[in-house]
Amino acid sequence: MKIALIGYGKMGRMIEETARQRGHEIVSIIDVDNQQDFDSDAFRSADVAIEFTTPKSAYDNYLKAWAQGVKVVSGSTGWMAEHGDEVKKACAEGQTLFWASNFSIGVAIFSAVNRYLAKIMNNFPQYDVTMEETHHIHKLDHPSGTAVTLAEEIIKNIDRKTEWISLTPDPSPKGEGSDGASEHLPFSGEAGRGLPIYSYREGEVPGIHTIRYNSDADEITITHDAHSRKGFALGAVLAAEFTKDHEGLLTITDLFPF
Repeated sequence: MKIALIGYGKMGRMIEETARQRGHEIVSIIDVDNQQDFDSDAFRSADVAIEFTTPKSAYDNYLKAWAQGVKVVSGSTGWMAEHGDEVKKACAEGQTLFWASNFSIGVAIFSAVNRYLAKIMNNFPQYDVTMEETHHIHKLDHPSGTAVTLAEEIIKNIDRKTEWISLTPDPSPKGEGSDGASEHLPFSGEAGRGLPIYSYREGEVPGIHTIRYNSDADEITITHDAHSRKGFALGAVLAAEFTKDHEGLLTITDLFPF
């Protein structure tokens, strides 16, 4: 398969390595200094473009790729509120975008567990739910797209939660001076109908997402802790392989239907 890369930071380089290991050809690499290459035979020859850039540039990159007849796989977040309806319309009219807030196979499994657990906890109002997410200091958006997706899954399945609330603890790192991080999180009943998401930015952490159900009696916790970006890169390449033969607006549940 012929793949174009849009964005050539740490994630782009790892995707390149993973794609080559799986026998694919990288026909074009576009970054901030060679935007003119969208209009090139090399880019047009791609079966799929994999895009990992920034919230501000993602939507424009979709338009540029579609103008050249190239399908897009994207892990960029933060553009949905402003351009979500336009993207849905474009895909309904023949364009193709596979978008996910997280391409990790482990996160797909974690998301399925999250949905199932939320359905159970809907029947136990004595438990309040909170979330925390930790990423590297270079990540611009907070909460992360993955955290938002997980929160929306919880809200869909727990009647007593109607919205998520973004909170950024400051200044001390999680767990400093204690044996855990839960001192940053409200106990049962404090959050009301909102679902707090606590966002931390520390070092070069690839990504940690923790969901806690807390009551006066006990706490139930599930966590996904990424060891590296390799899982994200593999998932993005698997998504590109899937997208080559599919059309429309696609997401991780199409690739992993569980």
